[in-house]
Amino acid sequence: QVQLVESGGGLVQAGGSLRLSCAASGPNFGTYGMGWFRQASGKEREPVAAISWKGSTTYYVDSVKGRFTISRDNAKNTVWLQMNSLKPEDTAVYYCAQRRGRWNSGLERLEYDVWGQGTQVTVSS
Repeated sequence: QVQLVESGGGLVQAGGSLRLSCAASGPNFGTYGMGWFRQASGKEREPVAAISWKGSTTYYVDSVKGRFTISRDNAKNTVWLQMNSLKPEDTAVYYCAQRRGRWNSGLERLEYDVWGQGTQVTVSS
């Protein structure tokens, strides 16, 4: 019954910024860790960033560290991914996801069981 809807993707020049939003419906949003993943054409889906249930702990893969910021507002049932200094290598479909277990967080793809439909991010040179 949980649904995630991403928005905010689009076409941007290298060096530009985008902010992705993930709107969640369903109960107990504030008890689950959340994550952002991406999948480029021809590649496996990979983690980008994650955030703990309260928002006090964040995780990033090395390729986006210092450029991307994940945040959440449990009162709004929303998770964001602020993406700055975008590179063509960031081009992918970005997915919001919710972990299968409460009170946990991290970048382990297999621990996420609810996924949005994705939003396309394209970064041109």
